[in-house]
Amino acid sequence: MKILVINSGSSSIKSQLINSQTQEVLFSHIFEEISSHSDALNELFLKIDLEHIDAFAHRVVHGGSIFYKSVLINDEVLEKLDQIEYLAPLHNPHNTIAIKILKQMFPLKKQIAVFDTAFHHTMEQKAYMYALPYELYEDEQIRKYGFHGSSHAFLLQQSVKLLNKSIKDTNIITLHLGNGCSACAIKNGKSIDTTMGFTPLEGLVMGTRCGDIDASIVLYLQEKLNMSSKEISTLLNKQSGLKGICKYSDMRQIIKLSQDGDNLATLALEMFIYKIIKTIGAYWIILGKLDAIVFSGGIGQYSSIVRQKICDGIKEVMQLSINEKANNQNKRFINSIESKINLFVIPTNEELYIALEAKSLLT
Repeated sequence: MKILVINSGSSSIKSQLINSQTQEVLFSHIFEEISSHSDALNELFLKIDLEHIDAFAHRVVHGGSIFYKSVLINDEVLEKLDQIEYLAPLHNPHNTIAIKILKQMFPLKKQIAVFDTAFHHTMEQKAYMYALPYELYEDEQIRKYGFHGSSHAFLLQQSVKLLNKSIKDTNIITLHLGNGCSACAIKNGKSIDTTMGFTPLEGLVMGTRCGDIDASIVLYLQEKLNMSSKEISTLLNKQSGLKGICKYSDMRQIIKLSQDGDNLATLALEMFIYKIIKTIGAYWIILGKLDAIVFSGGIGQYSSIVRQKICDGIKEVMQLSINEKANNQNKRFINSIESKINLFVIPTNEELYIALEAKSLLT
């Protein structure tokens, strides 16, 4: 079964044509800095043989409280997606525009929506609620949703194979560390907590996002500096995080500058590591027992220095040890034999996960 996976963003469209039986990528393309989604999709379709595509599968960032699993898209689903668009105004409208364009162009082709938030639907209310007036949850659906769900779910699937355990007996912490970063506590194969919240802004220090901050800072920026909500959103999402501290968001560049003695680059790196260590410690407590810590994303997969620093910060308390040679070579298993906890480096593959989710709904 050939499934075209589409990730339609605000200014880009990423696509992969995947044979869901063999898991082979038959075609891959990225359109960047696009001005018209319709034009970009038309150009994309000139590059592939659409007659032999069985279905379209879409990454949709936000499923709200309505969509807690992947769904076949019909008119009712589209209507509900429009209703929850306000929850992710920077993401969902661009996700759904591709669905609507394809519906017009290929009304008989099946389309599937796979939600970033769905994997975290298993969080308990005590984990996903904010201590705000309860009416804001009832009326406005303000709560933690979590994101990067396709990545965390894929990492769980791969970890189960490496651990040779049943999914219901598996407890892991997954670290998706890229320009966007999130951690997930997975207990008995289910997400019980994650760092991203109502939006992808909450949680860890990221490339350009601030992560956790005192909410009163927003009020201060409004009242003291007369900043508009749009200016504050830009500041927190695009000018903060690693970039805000040291002017750079690329971890490779930050590490090099730190090694060369740049104080702000060192501070940015230390803040990044410190927040992850705090999160691992908290998740370890709520999990009770821990089978593995999983590193993924561009930084998690390729930065041996970041992995080493994280493990150095928790090794004594958690009785784990890293195999430095394996870590430096970005091997799949990077813990030493005496470590009480497994340490995995697993490349994430959200596109494959989305394709397999689509396949499960079509067969």
